Amino acid sequence: MAVSLPIDRSLRRNRILFALVVGALLIAGCAERDDGFGGFDGAGGANMELQGKIDIDGSSTVFPITEAAASRFRKLFPNVNINVGVSGTGGGFKRFTRGETDISDASRPIDANEFSAAVKAGVRAIELPIAYDGLTIAVHPKNDWVDHLTIDEIRKIYASGDEKSPAPKLWSEVRAGFPERSIEPFAPGTDSGTFDYFREVTVGSKSSLRSDMSTSEDDNVLVTGVAGSPGSIGFFGAAYYEENKSKIRAIPIVNPETGKAVLPSADTIQSGEYSPMSRPVFIYINAKSVARPEVKLFVNYFLTNAAEIATAVGYQPIPASLYQHGLANFVGRKAGTHYLTPEGEKRSGPLVEVFQEQNLRETP
Repeated sequence: MAVSLPIDRSLRRNRILFALVVGALLIAGCAERDDGFGGFDGAGGANMELQGKIDIDGSSTVFPITEAAASRFRKLFPNVNINVGVSGTGGGFKRFTRGETDISDASRPIDANEFSAAVKAGVRAIELPIAYDGLTIAVHPKNDWVDHLTIDEIRKIYASGDEKSPAPKLWSEVRAGFPERSIEPFAPGTDSGTFDYFREVTVGSKSSLRSDMSTSEDDNVLVTGVAGSPGSIGFFGAAYYEENKSKIRAIPIVNPETGKAVLPSADTIQSGEYSPMSRPVFIYINAKSVARPEVKLFVNYFLTNAAEIATAVGYQPIPASLYQHGLANFVGRKAGTHYLTPEGEKRSGPLVEVFQEQNLRETP
């Protein structure tokens, strides 16, 4: 179930201004190339003139946002064929750096090896953050024994286990002092991006979660399950938790770097303090592909509506100023990454600090 997050007035104002700016840029950009398409904004209904194909591949975590954007865009431009694959962030970058795709979905920034591969292949990548992904670990309100959980403990609860170390059946097997009460785990269905993200940061993308979980694609079912028994535990998007906090209790997660137990909130998700359960997610655009009007218009549409689309599918929007910075880079075709220093070292930190003009390592 998709749940909308509240969007503050300043973000609404920025989105209105953003849309006006994008409209002007579209008209100007299309006129410059004289592609015969014009600055269609969707107000008059579906446009049947624009044709083409857009190939997208990469992260399954980012897939729900990109597919939602593609689905909306298809209604405006039915003759544009948009293929969205899910080969994973690494697999997507492999294809992207060989020039096989127009857009690469990524649940992490491009790394040094991938950046070098793109440069060698003549692929100039435009880096665009589109949302924050955060999820909540929740228990029954009468669960009075779990005051926090570490990633190792979450892994122990949810990992499939093996003959030598089977998945725990009782809470007492997770930590000394916990009661001998049965663990009742709940999780989104395997088609969910939240499921993929959770698995990646707990047991690893190549490992599996326990098979005796109660799963559902409907978040209402998951909340009902967690709220139905003191022994239950589940995870879902932070936005949905906010709508149901009277029924369930969020568990602080220990940040592996700081050792501090942190609750999910808009502030801790956006700052990265709620780690590793929150992170920015990205799309990377092949600058050569932007010469095609269908790609240019799709990315412009995506960025203009990214906050709304991200919210609708259960993610947190990034600050409006960062969407604007991404748009400026896209319009100016400023290719490169903010996450590598000129020496090729990894740059880390909150998105609001890293995604700044002075940190852009431009691709030649």
